[in-house]
Amino acid sequence: MLKNVLSISGKSGLFKLIAYGKNGLIVESFADKKRFSAQARDKVISLGDIAIYTQDQEVPLWQVFETIYKKYEGKPLDTAELKTGAQLYEFFNQVLPDFDQDRVYTSDIKKVVNWYNALVGAGFTEFKTEEPQEEETDKQ
Repeated sequence: MLKNVLSISGKSGLFKLIAYGKNGLIVESFADKKRFSAQARDKVISLGDIAIYTQDQEVPLWQVFETIYKKYEGKPLDTAELKTGAQLYEFFNQVLPDFDQDRVYTSDIKKVVNWYNALVGAGFTEFKTEEPQEEETDKQ
Protein backbone atom coordinates (compact mmCIF):
# COMPACT_ATOMS: atom_id res chain seq x y z
CA MET A 1 0.00 0.00 0.00
CA LEU A 2 2.64 2.54 1.01
CA LYS A 3 4.92 1.84 -1.98
CA ASN A 4 2.83 4.22 -4.12
CA VAL A 5 2.65 6.93 -1.45
CA LEU A 6 5.45 9.45 -1.84
CA SER A 7 7.01 12.26 0.10
CA ILE A 8 8.71 14.93 -2.00
CA SER A 9 11.32 17.14 -0.41
CA GLY A 10 10.35 20.81 -0.55
CA LYS A 11 6.65 20.07 -1.00
CA SER A 12 4.20 19.70 1.86
CA GLY A 13 1.91 16.72 2.15
CA LEU A 14 1.89 13.31 0.57
CA PHE A 15 1.49 12.28 -3.04
CA LYS A 16 0.17 9.23 -4.85
CA LEU A 17 2.26 7.82 -7.67
CA ILE A 18 0.10 7.87 -10.80
CA ALA A 19 2.56 6.95 -13.55
CA TYR A 20 6.14 7.07 -14.67
CA GLY A 21 6.71 9.96 -17.07
CA LYS A 22 9.47 10.64 -19.56
CA ASN A 23 11.41 12.98 -17.27
CA GLY A 24 10.06 12.02 -13.86
CA LEU A 25 7.03 10.77 -12.02
CA ILE A 26 3.43 11.83 -12.41
CA VAL A 27 2.03 12.32 -8.89
CA GLU A 28 -1.24 13.46 -7.37
CA SER A 29 -1.52 15.40 -4.13
CA PHE A 30 -3.62 13.80 -1.40
CA ALA A 31 -4.66 17.26 -0.21
CA ASP A 32 -6.05 18.90 -3.35
CA LYS A 33 -5.93 16.08 -5.95
CA LYS A 34 -3.79 18.20 -8.31
CA ARG A 35 -1.41 16.30 -10.56
CA PHE A 36 2.07 17.36 -11.55
CA SER A 37 5.39 15.94 -12.61
CA ALA A 38 8.04 15.28 -9.97
CA GLN A 39 11.34 15.81 -11.72
CA ALA A 40 14.39 13.60 -11.45
CA ARG A 41 16.14 16.31 -9.41
CA ASP A 42 13.44 16.22 -6.71
CA LYS A 43 14.18 14.09 -3.68
CA VAL A 44 11.31 11.59 -3.74
CA ILE A 45 10.94 8.77 -1.24
CA SER A 46 8.31 6.07 -0.95
CA LEU A 47 6.78 5.67 2.51
CA GLY A 48 7.14 1.93 1.97
CA ASP A 49 10.93 2.36 2.10
CA ILE A 50 11.01 4.22 5.43
CA ALA A 51 11.77 2.55 8.75
CA ILE A 52 12.06 3.84 12.32
CA TYR A 53 15.15 3.09 14.39
CA THR A 54 14.67 1.05 17.55
CA GLN A 55 17.29 -0.19 20.01
CA ASP A 56 17.75 -3.51 18.15
CA GLN A 57 16.47 -3.07 14.62
CA GLU A 58 14.52 -0.91 12.22
CA VAL A 59 10.71 -1.11 12.24
CA PRO A 60 8.96 -0.48 8.91
CA LEU A 61 6.83 2.65 8.89
CA TRP A 62 3.72 0.67 7.98
CA GLN A 63 3.97 -1.20 11.30
CA VAL A 64 4.12 2.10 13.19
CA PHE A 65 1.05 3.33 11.28
CA GLU A 66 -0.79 0.06 12.03
CA THR A 67 -0.03 0.44 15.75
CA ILE A 68 -1.25 4.05 15.78
CA TYR A 69 -4.36 3.08 13.80
CA LYS A 70 -5.27 0.33 16.29
CA LYS A 71 -4.44 2.40 19.38
CA TYR A 72 -6.49 5.40 18.22
CA GLU A 73 -9.26 3.31 16.62
CA GLY A 74 -8.65 4.67 13.13
CA LYS A 75 -9.15 8.29 14.15
CA PRO A 76 -6.80 11.14 13.18
CA LEU A 77 -4.35 12.29 15.83
CA ASP A 78 -4.99 15.57 17.64
CA THR A 79 -1.94 17.64 16.71
CA ALA A 80 -2.86 20.27 19.31
CA GLU A 81 -1.87 17.75 21.98
CA LEU A 82 1.45 17.02 20.25
CA LYS A 83 3.14 20.41 20.07
CA THR A 84 6.22 20.14 22.29
CA GLY A 85 9.13 17.77 21.94
CA ALA A 86 8.25 16.14 25.27
CA GLN A 87 4.67 15.49 24.13
CA LEU A 88 5.88 14.02 20.83
CA TYR A 89 8.39 11.73 22.54
CA GLU A 90 5.76 10.62 25.08
CA PHE A 91 3.31 9.84 22.27
CA PHE A 92 5.91 7.92 20.29
CA ASN A 93 7.03 6.03 23.38
CA GLN A 94 3.45 4.72 23.70
CA VAL A 95 3.37 3.68 20.04
CA LEU A 96 6.90 2.27 19.71
CA PRO A 97 8.35 1.88 23.24
CA ASP A 98 11.87 0.86 22.21
CA PHE A 99 12.48 3.55 19.58
CA ASP A 100 16.01 4.96 19.57
CA GLN A 101 15.68 8.42 21.13
CA ASP A 102 19.16 9.36 19.94
CA ARG A 103 18.40 8.75 16.26
CA VAL A 104 14.67 9.56 16.05
CA TYR A 105 14.20 13.33 16.22
CA THR A 106 11.10 15.37 17.06
CA SER A 107 10.93 16.41 13.39
CA ASP A 108 10.74 12.72 12.44
CA ILE A 109 7.87 12.13 14.86
CA LYS A 110 6.05 15.22 13.54
CA LYS A 111 6.34 13.79 10.02
CA VAL A 112 4.95 10.44 11.16
CA VAL A 113 2.00 12.20 12.85
CA ASN A 114 1.30 14.39 9.80
CA TRP A 115 1.67 11.49 7.37
CA TYR A 116 -0.62 9.30 9.45
CA ASN A 117 -3.28 12.02 9.55
CA ALA A 118 -2.98 12.56 5.79
CA LEU A 119 -3.35 8.84 5.09
CA VAL A 120 -6.32 8.39 7.42
CA GLY A 121 -7.89 11.50 5.90
CA ALA A 122 -7.45 9.93 2.46
CA GLY A 123 -9.28 6.80 3.58
CA PHE A 124 -6.41 4.43 4.32
CA THR A 125 -7.33 1.65 6.72
CA GLU A 126 -4.43 -0.70 5.97
CA PHE A 127 -0.82 0.33 5.68
CA LYS A 128 1.10 -2.88 5.06
CA THR A 129 3.26 -2.81 1.99
CA GLU A 130 2.47 -5.83 -0.10
CA GLU A 131 5.45 -7.96 -0.95
CA PRO A 132 5.54 -9.67 -4.35
CA GLN A 133 4.39 -13.27 -4.07
CA GLU A 134 7.06 -15.79 -4.96
CA GLU A 135 5.85 -18.70 -6.97
CA GLU A 136 6.22 -21.96 -5.18
CA THR A 137 8.06 -24.63 -7.05
CA ASP A 138 7.70 -28.32 -6.37
CA LYS A 139 10.87 -29.75 -4.91
CA GLN A 140 11.21 -33.46 -5.48
